[in-house]
Amino acid sequence: MAAESDHPMPQRGVRQLRRIRAFYAVAASGWAVLAAWEGWVHPGSRPMWLSVLFLAVFTGLLTMTTRWLQGQDQDRAGVREVRTTPPARHAGGAPWFVTTATGRAGER
Repeated sequence: MAAESDHPMPQRGVRQLRRIRAFYAVAASGWAVLAAWEGWVHPGSRPMWLSVLFLAVFTGLLTMTTRWLQGQDQDRAGVREVRTTPPARHAGGAPWFVTTATGRAGER
């Protein structure tokens, strides 16, 4: 059995993701301000559309890291169950490999 301190993601990686999430938030807000400014001064210009593009990129990165970290927090809190695959069922073939209770009773 795994120790209680074992996590799916090392603590160092989670800390780094939290730091980069803060960077993404600052970058997204900065690009939002710049896109608004360029849209006000030069509507429809190339710098405005480039600012909007970078705003979309950093907003997407911020969203992905936030959702991923929320999933890690839920895993650590025990909210999410571990997914397991159901046992394989034998569909037929060898008579010595009977998996159903009816089949076992019929053997006896």
